[in-house]
Amino acid sequence: MRKPTLHALLALLAGSLALPAAMAQLPVGPAQPAGSGVQSGSDAREPLIRALCNLPPPPARPRRPFNFRPRPTGPFPYAVKAIPGVVAAGAQWKLIWVHNGNNADGMVAQPDGSVLAGQNDSSSVVRIAPDGHSSVVYVDTDTGGALAMNKLGQLFISERSIVPSVWELAPERKLIVDSYQGKPLECQGPGVMDAVVALHNGGIYFGYAGMYYASPSGQVTKVFDKDVNDAVLSPDETKLYMGSGGDLYVADVGPDGLLSNTHVLAKIPGGGNDGGAVDAEGRIYMPGYPGVRVFAPDGKYLGTIPAPRNLIDVVFAGPGKKTLFAVAYVLNPGTRGFDEVYTLPMIAQGYLDRGK
Repeated sequence: MRKPTLHALLALLAGSLALPAAMAQLPVGPAQPAGSGVQSGSDAREPLIRALCNLPPPPARPRRPFNFRPRPTGPFPYAVKAIPGVVAAGAQWKLIWVHNGNNADGMVAQPDGSVLAGQNDSSSVVRIAPDGHSSVVYVDTDTGGALAMNKLGQLFISERSIVPSVWELAPERKLIVDSYQGKPLECQGPGVMDAVVALHNGGIYFGYAGMYYASPSGQVTKVFDKDVNDAVLSPDETKLYMGSGGDLYVADVGPDGLLSNTHVLAKIPGGGNDGGAVDAEGRIYMPGYPGVRVFAPDGKYLGTIPAPRNLIDVVFAGPGKKTLFAVAYVLNPGTRGFDEVYTLPMIAQGYLDRGK
């Protein structure tokens, strides 16, 4: 097990012993969230961590303009058109699960047809069956988000708390990575720990103000400079697909896990991108607004599967992996927000040898 030295140090620094004096220097007001279930960028103790950076991290992204208006949340009317080999005309989404808060993300399929989903706000992992029955299977994940599972059955989770990190949950619970070049990941700039992808050799890709690769020996290398909402491997693990800023990137995966020949494979119609998936034929699925965009392995756009909500994640699961599960995070102005999980019968079959 790798020694979680930096993780423990930062946790102590940001913990209750260091908090009172530091908090005196922070702006006062009603919104001072801190602790489990709060993402690092929103945690009131974040200045404590950023103070450890040798150089100030890149500035935060500019605020939305005063006239910004969020997109409608739906539910929207929709009509699924046939995409040959992918989905039949008239297929219907079915709502199977609803939960308050940001509590379903980064799904991975399980052998019994269910999915596991990270619960950001409640710091746990939930199993959701195709019929909507659910149960909590892991707790104390410290703002756990995206999940990944490799061909060996190792399960990993991104933890988005004040010390962003990736942990293995099964078969052994242990810290994988919480720093880059000896410094907190926050030193790389504003971001959210996301886009966790697991290679068959135990190596891990993860996104936080860029994309990184943590080798099985613990060496961490930055492999892509752009923000990545989510990433997914080709079935043979020779390609890594990454959604960033409305573009679908592809990179060759080397024997050492490092990337080469990274380039834009396709523009995503309508812009936007989030948690993607691949099927057994290597087609790529990128959800967002207004549905799930489907691409051939060579980047050819095959069509969009419209949905009743703006989707943030998809995965193939269910019997024979012939069902597409999707998460919608519904956030209306002035509300807390809630998650919905939908299912859709598919012609395409998900890749069977990996959780996603």
